[in-house]
Parts: sequence; structure tokens; C-alpha cells
Amino acid sequence: MRNYSEVEFLEKVLSIPSVNGKQDTGKLAEFLAGYLKDCGLSVSLQKVDENNVNVITILQGKTKEQVIWNGHLDTVPYGELSKWHTDPERPEVKNGRMYGRGSSDMKSGLAGMVYVLGQMKRQGYVPRQTIHFWGTADEEKGGSGAEEMLEEYGIPKASLLLIGEPTDCCLGIAQKGCVWLKAGVCGKTSHGAYPEEGENAVMYGFKLYETIREKLHRYSHPLLGKPTIQITGIQGGIAPNMTPDEAELCMDIRTVPGIGKEEILLWAKEEAEKYRKYTQGRVGIEFQIMNYRKAIETDEKNPWVQKMQHVIKSETGEGTKTGISFFTDASVFMKNRDDIPVILFGPGKEQLAHKPDEYVEIKTYLQYIRILRRLF
Repeated sequence: MRNYSEVEFLEKVLSIPSVNGKQDTGKLAEFLAGYLKDCGLSVSLQKVDENNVNVITILQGKTKEQVIWNGHLDTVPYGELSKWHTDPERPEVKNGRMYGRGSSDMKSGLAGMVYVLGQMKRQGYVPRQTIHFWGTADEEKGGSGAEEMLEEYGIPKASLLLIGEPTDCCLGIAQKGCVWLKAGVCGKTSHGAYPEEGENAVMYGFKLYETIREKLHRYSHPLLGKPTIQITGIQGGIAPNMTPDEAELCMDIRTVPGIGKEEILLWAKEEAEKYRKYTQGRVGIEFQIMNYRKAIETDEKNPWVQKMQHVIKSETGEGTKTGISFFTDASVFMKNRDDIPVILFGPGKEQLAHKPDEYVEIKTYLQYIRILRRLF
């Protein structure tokens, strides 16, 4: 395999489609594995399912200290193609930017990590820490790649979990969690002209949503702001002139540290019990957690935070700490532990993720690579 330049390598990674649910991640995983092997590293490919493959390699360091680098291989779909000014499947460089699906989220972070790791091995450089690289599939949907990695390999005792998600080379030390809550509401039907004779399941579902929203807004985080909640799906109703006796609501809840699924479920069940008593048992609600990712935060005084802030500032002139509102594979890897600091750090821009005309600034991508080299 040829010895790519930094930009050529990114272009190659972006030119291998890996849309979640459309293409598998196997071709991209094989390309990354081939590059790392050509650089002299031993690589494993872990089959997650028919469509998803993980990439694992280790670069041995001088000490027993271990760090984990993680990036996901999959992207979201392209969306409406007419809204793109470039082909999302073919990377294109214009005005110092490289366009293409995944350029910000997060193939630029992925490519930078793999490139630096391969070049360290190719050049015979031995880092201080042993670096575990985990390239995961299916991050954009169910996180099955991270789950499979966790089940087969577990998490080593590491001093850092570094994830190349888009932060525009800022220091990401916090991320929101996520709860997808489904509520099934049972009420009582009646003629639309006599609503007092029924119990409107849709209205009780909306009332539940408003109560949870009010409780969430009592919380805030200096980097993440307030938690959010929105109804992302609703079904209910029989006819325009009938009180609906059944409803199903899906709610997307983004949490901050200090709020987990336990708190959300407690609030929801307490409210449901109030409705049951008030209506003398005519209203009942059942709940289901469709997805849960916990919120994550790393102490600003952590040595890695201090070190990275210094290196980033000397390279870019900025050392801004930030938080991100979307969840990452960190919430899978760290779901049962809190002893490994998590830092989100990548060259992409969060605000471009999942949108048409997604791009990464080539200057920022090259800065990212230089920072990784200086850190490790």
C-alpha cells in the first residue's frame, strides 16, 4: 500500500461509503486494516453482524500506562441530494475545505487517528503509553460495534479514552446523555361532545411530557446548558368526534450529568400514579426505555485535560473547553464505570454533522494530526 500524505489518506477514507443501514463498514474496515498492517501493526477485524465490522490494533508503548483511541466508521445517510452542492459520496476540495459525508462526523477524526498511529509504527517511534485503537461500527444507530467490543475485549485499565468526534479542535470534556422514552397511555373513550365522560389518552400523554420537561429544566450544566426533551413520535385517536382511549408517545430526552434513566423513570411513574388515582383507575401508563446513553463529564483538573489544553493552545492559539449535545460510543464503553477520563477531540465541526454540504477545514485537520503527534 502506498504511503499516503495526510490529505490523501483523508480523501481515501471519505471515498469509501459507509452509510449506516445502506452500506456495510466492511470495506472501510478492510482499508484501514490494510494501511495499519502495511505500517507494521498487527490488526484484528471483529465482525459485529452482516453489515458491521470493527477494527482493533495496539501500538505498544514504553510504560504500562494505556490509552484508548476511538473513532466510528459509519456515517448517517446523505439526505436530500438536491440540497448538496457536491457529491456526498465523492470527496471534493474547495476553498481549503474537503466536502463529503462523514468529513466532520467523524471520518476526519478517524482518519487522523489511524494515520498518526500508522506513521508512528512505520517510523519506529515508541510512544510512552500503549495505544489501543478501536474503530467501531454502528455508532450512528444502536452502538452495536461498541457493545460487541466491550463484550469480547472489555475495557483495559486506561488513563484516557480519546474519541475523535467533531469539536473543531476544542477540548470536549462533557457530553449529554440520551433517553428515548416510550409511553403507552390507556384512557377511556367517549363521544366528542361529552369529553367529561371519557379520559383523553393523548392529553394525558402530553401532560406527562410537560411535567418531565418542567423537572428537567431545573437542571443545568456550565458547558452543556439545560437538558432537552421533545416528542418525536405520537399515535392516538379513533375519529374526529371520539375521545381517544389509547395513545403512544416517543420522547427524545437529552440529559446532563446528574440525571440518568432512573430519575426519568421515577418522575414518569410518579406522574402516572397521580393520573391513576385522580381518575380512579381509568388512566394507566406503561413505559419502555428504547435507548439509554449516560451523560459523561471529565474533571477540568485531570492531567490529560491540562496537558491537552496546553498543546492545543500552543498549536491553534485556542484552548477552549466545550461540551457536545449528542451521544457517542463513550456512553457505551463507560456505562458501568467512571474511572477512565473521556475527552472528545476531533477536527470536524459539530454544527455540520448530519447536514448537506458537510465539510472539514483541511487546515484544522492538519492541526489535529500535529496535536496528536505532540501529545503521544
